[in-house]
Amino acid sequence: MKLHFNPASPFVRMVTVTANELGIRDQIEDVPTGEFLPIKVHGGVSADNPLGRIPALVTDHGTAIHDSRVICEYLCHHAGDKEILPDEPVKRFRMLTLQSLAVGVMDTGVALRYETFLRPEEKRWADWISRQQARIAAALDDLEANWKSELSNVNCGSIAVACMLGYLDFRYGDMGWCDTRPNLAAFYEGFAKRPSMMATMPPA
Repeated sequence: MKLHFNPASPFVRMVTVTANELGIRDQIEDVPTGEFLPIKVHGGVSADNPLGRIPALVTDHGTAIHDSRVICEYLCHHAGDKEILPDEPVKRFRMLTLQSLAVGVMDTGVALRYETFLRPEEKRWADWISRQQARIAAALDDLEANWKSELSNVNCGSIAVACMLGYLDFRYGDMGWCDTRPNLAAFYEGFAKRPSMMATMPPA
């Protein structure tokens, strides 16, 4: 398998952490994207994902798969795993909802990064920025209050949340999300020490 890869992407990290937890990371060859900007077409990535977004995975059969959630599900299927993404419907859809919440924060965080770091300052939209920050805060509050049980073990949802929190620390280190969310902070403190997380830390 080949993975279009950029270590700064929380979506890529979600895939690589999952692969590490499944014990199949060595079956995936990384294809580094190099510089990856939202306003430019990346020929290599676009050849396997017409949206031009990462991650994109090419299977051993030459089939392209994209969107981090779909790739993670494929990897679980490939590895024959029923723990990270369980079959039992109640558990499965609860985990997928948790994963979706975390991916939504990643989407918001990356968009906010583009707006506040790459977009020319005179063109930045203050009200839009405030709304994205509010979305992130609301999601973190929900994770603090309602997901302690699901975050107590390794599953597709807890992996996504850990990668999302790692991205917030990476790009928004002064956010202080953990100051008023002890349950979430305790979860991340423990999960961040897992070998799968330590092996996939974004660049300094």
